[in-house]
Amino acid sequence: MAKVTLIVLRVCFVCLGNICRSPTAEGVLRRLLVEAGLERAVHVESAGTASYHVGELPDRRTREHARRRGLVLESRARHFTAASFQRFELVLAMDEANRRALLELAPSEADASKVRLLRDYDPEAPPGASVPDPYYGGAEDFERVLDQCERACRGLLDALREGGAVDR
Repeated sequence: MAKVTLIVLRVCFVCLGNICRSPTAEGVLRRLLVEAGLERAVHVESAGTASYHVGELPDRRTREHARRRGLVLESRARHFTAASFQRFELVLAMDEANRRALLELAPSEADASKVRLLRDYDPEAPPGASVPDPYYGGAEDFERVLDQCERACRGLLDALREGGAVDR
């Protein structure tokens, strides 16, 4: 019988408006955790550094492309604030601009140390790579974001397993 693990890690993906990239990463990691039987070990959310879309579902195109891959994105956009740092052990920015915004918002060095770039976990990405915002792009841009999030989230899950944050 498999060992049941309670939540040991809380992760938040962060982009600008929380309607394209970060909810995509949230949905991808949730699915990977379910497939690995680790959905109770890691709590996953997403948020935006700006409050433009608070309360909205992810962008229609984001949901449409995700649905084609079997992902259902239902979270509502929320705003990441300084107080949000208290709820998460790992805060993953989609790009350098949002990483800098998070670092400026961090109430302490300990909170700042929680901030990383998502693509740092993507084995195909160079250091410091971003997940580009598909909002003003076409279908290929939304597909690229899904591909990048899938690779990076797989790499993240591997890193969490290797570091002992979750059971193998």
